[in-house]
Amino acid sequence: MNRRQFLSGLCDKALAAASLPCVVRSSAWGANGAVPPSERVAMGFIGVGSMGGGHLRTFLGYDDVRVVAVCDLRKMFRQKALERVRQRYGSNGCDAHHDFRELLARDDIDAVTVVTPDHWHGLIAIEAARCGKDMYCEKPLTMCITDSKAVRSAVKRYGVVFQFGAQQRSDEKFRFACELARNEKIGKLHTIMVSSYASITCPNQPNQPTPDKSEFDYDTWLGPAPWAPYTYERCASRAMGTEGMWTHIHDYSLGGLGGAWGIHHVDIAQWGNGTDDTGPIEIQGTGVIPADGLADTAVEWEIEHTYANGVKMIHASTKIAIKRARQFAVRNGPGILFLGTEGWVLVGRGYLEAEPKSLLTATIGPEEIHLPRSNNHRRSFLECVKTRQKTICPVESAVRSDTICHLDDIAIRLGKKLRWDPQKEEFVNDDQANRMLTRAMRSPWRL
Repeated sequence: MNRRQFLSGLCDKALAAASLPCVVRSSAWGANGAVPPSERVAMGFIGVGSMGGGHLRTFLGYDDVRVVAVCDLRKMFRQKALERVRQRYGSNGCDAHHDFRELLARDDIDAVTVVTPDHWHGLIAIEAARCGKDMYCEKPLTMCITDSKAVRSAVKRYGVVFQFGAQQRSDEKFRFACELARNEKIGKLHTIMVSSYASITCPNQPNQPTPDKSEFDYDTWLGPAPWAPYTYERCASRAMGTEGMWTHIHDYSLGGLGGAWGIHHVDIAQWGNGTDDTGPIEIQGTGVIPADGLADTAVEWEIEHTYANGVKMIHASTKIAIKRARQFAVRNGPGILFLGTEGWVLVGRGYLEAEPKSLLTATIGPEEIHLPRSNNHRRSFLECVKTRQKTICPVESAVRSDTICHLDDIAIRLGKKLRWDPQKEEFVNDDQANRMLTRAMRSPWRL
């Protein structure tokens, strides 16, 4: 009996204990701290470039993980990942794949990471669920709301563990700021200011010869996105010493508005507002999209969202957000500002501020709202793989946070006020906007 078969027999018991913390018993570890092979999580890594390579290095450091497969469309990334795994284990017990479907079809893999360009996340996540693989999936979830809902359905149908790469939920500062807001330590929450780095611009690039497929499979890299002539800047990653320009091209990402930054802070706004299972009912605002050049995602924006609970959430690019929040606090970087009737709390990566300052030492009482606790996003994922409990950033909240970024993009591109039904997950009486809930996929790719 392998680890997967053993855990399937514990499924009912694990569900019954779902409210308990994720804890790995000491008995799961072998003598002198060694982990027996039957208790190791066999993992495959889909996308091992910049961020994917970082995930690989971290998971390789866990004794209860065994990396058995890596996958990437670039030969140099595959080879580098293989060498790293072999240095760690001192053997050849890891295979390199070009096609993610070959990796997912393997019976000896328990869990995978999905760290590809954004336009591939949805297709790979759905196939991973169909193959019964637990997954750590990077943000954003997909390129449109319809596909995000499809991922959610697949994860639920096949009962796999899903962790979204919105790692700020595993940061104590963000969690505490949300608990202050949820427990009305700042009074009644009425406004949330979300500040995100904007996209960058890039001039049009000359077409170049397509690389040899054995070195880089460009056609598969495009995948479901529209065909486009090859240019180095279009698809080079940060691991290749570039800006990762594809994250600012609308065919592959939403730029700073979504995948590059916005999704992180929108996700925390949702958490602090207590709206993980819903969304806004009205969206309106403006944004600036470059009229020419390779990059065509918003370089400036200000979008206001109205929730059924009366809270206003304003998502803006950093310069605009700083101006709006100047009377309360000024920050050069992105963050989330929760404004209440009796104070405010501002949180970002590496800082936490509040007014009154006594909020910073406030205690959340035993009868008050305590949000799920995790201090290591990847480690939390592994623990939930073992216990079958829900992760700190499950697919349900991933879809809702992802949806807001898409709503913002649609509002900017249509330039009008939109009404949203968070129960039906569609626009109200707006056929034009509802057509933008779905993106066409280039043949032969489809959900």
